[in-house]
Amino acid sequence: MRRAFIIHGWDGAPDNAWIPWLKRELEKRGFKVVVPRMPTPDAPKISTWVAHLAKHVKRVDADTYFVGHSVGCQAIIRYLMTQNKQCGGVIFVAGWFTLKPLSTPDAASKRIARPWFLTPLDLEKTKKNMRASVAIFSDDDPDVPFAKNRSIFKKILGSKIIIEKKKGHFSDDAGITKLPSALKELTLMAG
Repeated sequence: MRRAFIIHGWDGAPDNAWIPWLKRELEKRGFKVVVPRMPTPDAPKISTWVAHLAKHVKRVDADTYFVGHSVGCQAIIRYLMTQNKQCGGVIFVAGWFTLKPLSTPDAASKRIARPWFLTPLDLEKTKKNMRASVAIFSDDDPDVPFAKNRSIFKKILGSKIIIEKKKGHFSDDAGITKLPSALKELTLMAG
């Protein structure tokens, strides 16, 4: 059975923005979809997010797919670094390795973000553990510096790049309730 795990972002929840729509659309296409509520979403921590994801996934195989939003993308990358099997594919939505300065305007948000920036990543291992990946960005994302992040997803992870117009950070604030490009790409990956 094809399984999809949708991982929300920092300060996010399973019912945010386009996530409920994507869950319904994937279920209509025969996927078993899990959208876990990640622990302490207002202060995400690498260890707890990766462990929580592992608890839900249990085993990775070619019929396992992931969709991440924002820091949820990093949680998926860091989870896949711990695996020795290849998943069917990953859709990264507004994924980042660096953020614009205004995204972390105060000391508390800088403290939360710092480990996500500084804890080493094994992107080569992550790449080996994905049959395919797509990174979706918006041309007006207020948080994600597009050029540098796009380069890492494309050159190191081998992700196909999609640039959406005027979708902000693909969040409730941007009013994004559907994300057809993510559905299309995941459906193509799953054949």
